[in-house]
Amino acid sequence: MTNLARHLVRTAEAHPERPALRLDEQVLDYRTLDERSARVAAWLADRGVGPGDRVAVVLPNVPHFAVAYYGALRAGAVVVPMNPLLKSGEIGYSAGDCAARTILTGGPSLPQAAAAAQELGITCTDVTGEDFAAALDAMHGDSAVVDRADDDAAVILYTSGTTGRPKGAVLTHGNLRSNTATVARLLGITGDDTVFGGLPFFHVFGQTCGLNAAVLTGACVTLLPRFDAAKALRILTRDRVTVMEGVPTMFVALLAAADAAGGASVDTVRVSATGGSAMPVEVLHRFEAAFGCPVVEGYGLSETSPVVTLGAVDGVRKPGSIGVPVDGVEVRLLDDEGKEVTEGEVGEIAVLGPNVMRGYWNRPEADAAAFTDGWFRTGDLARRDEDGHYFIVDRKKDLIIRGGYNVYPREIEEVLYTHPAVAEAAVIGLPHELHGEEICAVLTLKPGTAATAEELRDYAKERVAAYKYPRTVRLVEALPKGPTGKILKRELPAVL
Repeated sequence: MTNLARHLVRTAEAHPERPALRLDEQVLDYRTLDERSARVAAWLADRGVGPGDRVAVVLPNVPHFAVAYYGALRAGAVVVPMNPLLKSGEIGYSAGDCAARTILTGGPSLPQAAAAAQELGITCTDVTGEDFAAALDAMHGDSAVVDRADDDAAVILYTSGTTGRPKGAVLTHGNLRSNTATVARLLGITGDDTVFGGLPFFHVFGQTCGLNAAVLTGACVTLLPRFDAAKALRILTRDRVTVMEGVPTMFVALLAAADAAGGASVDTVRVSATGGSAMPVEVLHRFEAAFGCPVVEGYGLSETSPVVTLGAVDGVRKPGSIGVPVDGVEVRLLDDEGKEVTEGEVGEIAVLGPNVMRGYWNRPEADAAAFTDGWFRTGDLARRDEDGHYFIVDRKKDLIIRGGYNVYPREIEEVLYTHPAVAEAAVIGLPHELHGEEICAVLTLKPGTAATAEELRDYAKERVAAYKYPRTVRLVEALPKGPTGKILKRELPAVL
């Protein structure tokens, strides 16, 4: 029997006074983090939340997130982390789909989360407020951790596909424990490290490689709730960060901030890790030169906990490569018939290993489409060279990655279709220097109606998270279509 929260208990016992989380001047040591999470577990149990129950957590990278996260895990519950930028309808859908018992939130997210909870008829608690702090003080946290099996759910991450509504990837205690230990070992994270905490914890990259890897090893995570390059540069210097983790757009922005400051004065970073989208080779070389540390690229998905492949910190690194499969993980490249392609040929990445999710929450049809003989088919295309290094080529999916956040066109299109003037909608990603991709909506209007591009942009902005709405809206007479009437998105850039 196991529980991911035991990592925190063991580290707190061994290094109680070591700093666990830093948010500017606020510092939580491991003893305090452990004690507060135990009180949250007791508070949840007192309200009837038991093993297997789902607890939604809607918070940015603040100490309260870690307290709520480990508290819920400690109680045997399943954490459902959500982006704090989501609107009430988006929160409500995911919380309703997994039948969450309660929502833990705070700050600017509170009104949207509260509205979602009211609609669902469940409780919503401001865990950042004084009332909650007083309630925790009145609890006597039990040091015991509820036993969970390796294949019991620990976290559900909601991720949309190119069709249909968001679906929850169920990650088990075994999935996360295995991948956390692998990442910590490959990046060489120890209790002497300070990890940059700018990757959101509601996303699997920041959760596994940042928060969980640090807690496992006793490292400190210095938090940045919302990424700002100039502030990030100050944090790297002030807190003598040794492990930098981020999506490529963060590295681009850090280079720009360093240039504006007359150069990077950071001399403590020993390794940087990136993923989420392709890192431009030029940016990689510039960052390594400016910050004096290697940049290792990796590849993974929410469904794989996330790390599937990773470049070597010491040894052969190939710029542009996502590295080689991590320990215990197998990768195949498959053609459309499911046969493995030969070296140098392009195929769809399929993954097998202890990091692969248990499946999608109550989505047997999605599981059937995603798995072939136990292998998870990612929908991403890659090739493998003679040394076993993998290179991403393209994505089968229409996924847009804006600033490291996944944006699924179908979701935005469905929102736009609810506008009374919209006849047809197609959403695509266009190359963008800072964000990697920017969201563009190409629309036709119904006869006899009128709407401006700005009106339609604002319509979407009011209904989806800030990172999802299309910054560019184009109105056209007709969308390009194939012989069956399917919109040909690949031809849309030519009509813009």
